Parts: sequence; C-alpha cells; structure tokens
Amino acid sequence: MKGLIGLAIGRPVAVIAAVLMILLFGFLALKTIPIQLTPDVNRPIITVETQWAGASPSEVEREIILPQEEVLSGIEGMTQMLARAKSGEGEITLEFQVGTDMDKAFLLVSNRLDRVSGYPEEVDEPVLDTASSEDTPIAWFNIIATEGNERPMYEFADFIDDVVADRLKRVPGVADAVRWGGVEREVRVEVSPETLARYGLTVPDVVAALQAADSTATAGYVDEGKRRYMVRAEGEFATLDDIRGVVVLSSEDSESGRLARVTVGDIASVDFAYKDLQVLFRFNGADAISMRAMREPGANVIATMDGIRVAVDELNAYALPNARLELVQVYDETTYINASIDLVTNNIWIGGILAAIVLLAFLRSPRATLIISIAIPVSVIGSFVAMAALGRSINVISLAGLAFAVGMVVDAAIVVLENIYRLREQGMPAKQAAYEGARQVWGAIMVSALTTVMVFIPILVMEMEAGQVFRDIAVAISVSVVLSLLVAITLIPALCARLFRTIDDKDRFRIAALDQFAVRISDGIRGFARFVARSRTGSLVTVAGITGTALL
Repeated sequence: MKGLIGLAIGRPVAVIAAVLMILLFGFLALKTIPIQLTPDVNRPIITVETQWAGASPSEVEREIILPQEEVLSGIEGMTQMLARAKSGEGEITLEFQVGTDMDKAFLLVSNRLDRVSGYPEEVDEPVLDTASSEDTPIAWFNIIATEGNERPMYEFADFIDDVVADRLKRVPGVADAVRWGGVEREVRVEVSPETLARYGLTVPDVVAALQAADSTATAGYVDEGKRRYMVRAEGEFATLDDIRGVVVLSSEDSESGRLARVTVGDIASVDFAYKDLQVLFRFNGADAISMRAMREPGANVIATMDGIRVAVDELNAYALPNARLELVQVYDETTYINASIDLVTNNIWIGGILAAIVLLAFLRSPRATLIISIAIPVSVIGSFVAMAALGRSINVISLAGLAFAVGMVVDAAIVVLENIYRLREQGMPAKQAAYEGARQVWGAIMVSALTTVMVFIPILVMEMEAGQVFRDIAVAISVSVVLSLLVAITLIPALCARLFRTIDDKDRFRIAALDQFAVRISDGIRGFARFVARSRTGSLVTVAGITGTALL
C-alpha cells in the first residue's frame, strides 16, 4: 500500500487518467445496465398446470392430480407440495429449498411428469412455470371497438392473437403477450339424438370416428431401386366437408351386397362457431378485450416500453383501423419507474451538494472541499462498472444504496486530507506531507472501509427473497466504499501534493459561531475522555451504556 501511495504521488497524470477511465467506463456501463422498478426476485417455486376441458374437480383429482403427485413426491430439495383441482384444470405447486438450482429442478420435474401414463385422451400436456418477478406485466392494453363496428367484441379473439399479440411479441424485451377475454373460433359438430338412435349410434362412436380420421401416421416405406421413400397417411381435416365426410358406420346389405355408410354429415350439423364466453371485460362502459405484456428476464424496461409504444402506434395506424378497432394502453410500469428513479436521483444530487456544503463549512477551504468532493462522483459512477459486471440493474434499491453511499465515500478522503494538511502546517514539504499523511492513516481507513463491506456480506450471500431484494443496495454501498478507499490513498495524496504546495491561513475562512461550536464539542469530548480514563467505574458504565443503547 505504501508503494501505491508513492506511485500515485510520483505519477499524478497516470492517476488522473485512471480516474477518467473509471468515469468513462462508468458512463458506458450506465448505458447498458437494465433499468427496472425493483430487482429481479426468483422464488424457488414450480407450478404444474394441466388442462382437461369439461372435467369435474373429482375427475381431475383422480385422473391427473393423484398420478402426478405419486411421481413428483420425493424430488430432491422439495420442501412442500400443494395440489388444487377445479373444473377443467389441475394445479400442483412445488416449493423448494432456498438456494436450489431451479434449472435443474425444472428439468427433474419435467422428467418425472413424463413417467405419468394413461391420461385421458382429452387431457392437454402439463405446463410448467416458475415463479419470479418477471410474472408482473409491464403494460396492460384494452382493445375496443371504434365507431361503426357492430360486430361483438368477443369474436375478435383470433384476430387479436394473430395480429396484436404477434406484433407485441416481436418487440425486443417482450417475453409474451397474453390476451384476456374473447373466445376462439372452433368447429362445432352438433349431433341429432333422434338420428343417432335411428342408426344405433352413440356420441362416443362419433368422437372416436373423428379422432381416428383427424390424424397423420407413418404408413411404411416404398423401395425403388437404391432409393427408399417414406409413406405418410395424411388425415388431418382441412375443410368442413372433410369432417362431414368422415364415416361413422359402415355396413353391407346381405341381400344386395351393397355397402351402406353413415357419415358425420348424415347425423350432425358441422359449422364454425365460437366457444362459450367465460370472461367479459368492459372499458368505459363498452365491451373490450384486454392484453398484458410480460418482459424477458434482465430486459431494460424503459427500452422495452419504447419499443411497445412504437408497435402500438403501428397497429393503430395500419392493422386495427381496417377491423374498426383501437388499442388503448391503460397501464405503463415505466411511469412509476421514471418517477421513482427521478426521485432517488434528485436525492443523490441534493445529498452530494449538501455534503459539499457541509465539507466547505467545516473544512473552511475551497481547495480542500474541491479535492474531497471529487471522491463522490468517482466512487458513485465507478460503482456502475461493478454493477454491470455482476449483472445487477438500475432500480430504486440500487439507487438508494448509492444515495446512502454519498455521505460515506468522503470519510476516508477527509481523514487523509486533514492529516496531510496538518503535516503541511508543521512545515513538511508538500510531496513528503502527502506521502506521510496517507501512509500514517491508510491502515485505519482501510479497516473502516472493510468493516462497512463486512456488514453487507451476509446480504450478498443470502439466497432468500430478502437477500435478492437488498443485494443491489449491498453491492452499491460496498463497491462505492472500496472505490472511495482507493481514491483516498491515490487521488487525494496526488492532488494534495500539487494543490498544497503553499499553505496560507487566508486559504481557510473563519466562521465565528461554527468555530465556537466546534471548540465546545472538542472540549466536551476531551473532558469526557479524561473522566473515563481516570475512573474504572466510569469506563465500565460508559461501555455498558453504549452496548445497551446499541442493543436497543
């Protein structure tokens, strides 16, 4: 450390260049760090959702929940499993120990679910999801009808999925766009009970025939010379007539030998229709369809929202007017982000200015105040480099940490500068005073900085939600304090060796009231110290009082 102090004093240009590089990289890092309201919080929770349209809760429990619980029980690291069955859906929530590798747990759960066999044919594949702060939407929209649109809003669901949602998903930083409300179009086959009875058929017979016809299967291979062709039987429905032509019953007349066939078109009507309406949204007294946009993990919310606004303008200008629709944004997370960040940023500026004023009032030297004040921007802006390297984000928590650090980063610089100034007043040459002043106190200020960093180490290693939330504030303060230590033992001595070549009492102005107040405080501290030093009882009482106050 002594060599570093001597090197800084001997090469001030290199020190200033290093400081400028820190500031430059800090500004560059600030441009790349994601901006969001709060830090990302990953909860050790995995949910398994399985859809079964039309099933009762008891059927869902028997056919879905119980088999899944059997294969999921005993997963490594799992602490709790909760299951819920409701009409048409089963949900299992798995909670894991703090610190569990969720990628590994996600894969393990997926592999366990693959062991479940024998689902009813109508059951959809289980959908896995993890709980995190990205589940909160950054924007909500309402799609409303414009003047002249007489079509029911719920019929626009497919159009909104194909046009609006698809455009929003292509915005950089948007993970998903989810529609709420409206119903999709479907093919509805309505059978006639009387016709079924006439032919001796049942509804399951019709369902089985449709399922068998609506499938694609491999039909083997055909060898021709040295070539082999794979044959596939394409059976998926393309038109309504394909569905009407599906044979449900085929029989041969014993007398004539003619083949009689009963098709779906003979016993049912086949048409396009809409699913039953389950959710209804209203906006300003009119029917609407809602949509939310979710951000990708680590995405810059500000930049993402800028892209969303461009997409909304494009949709309202080109695609939606033809359908007599309008996309209205009703929630924007960046409104709260900008307001919160502006508030904290203003507090940082005000705190820095007030810190400089207090320094000027007590140091009573513009030159000394200027030297000390340099530590504030270097430490704060340099912290952005570490935050970018560690994958942190700009949010109200990290900015609050920087606001706290503004008053802390000048402590070490004040100690070094005052010691250097004291040695200069004693007649020591400027460079020697700068070296000796920093050398004498570097150990004390390093211990002070390290104790501050040590306080935040538990937060840095804590995997619980509280640790994830406050990790940014720990990183911001710790890095700022460490940088302020480096500034105090390099930049401060280098500047003092140049700016304190001459010492004059006129350099420091006097404030009589402040001087009297400082003298009284100094005399009080000295008197109390003498009292404690003379009396063992007084020492014990003082230590006990301070300890008790700290515990309270």
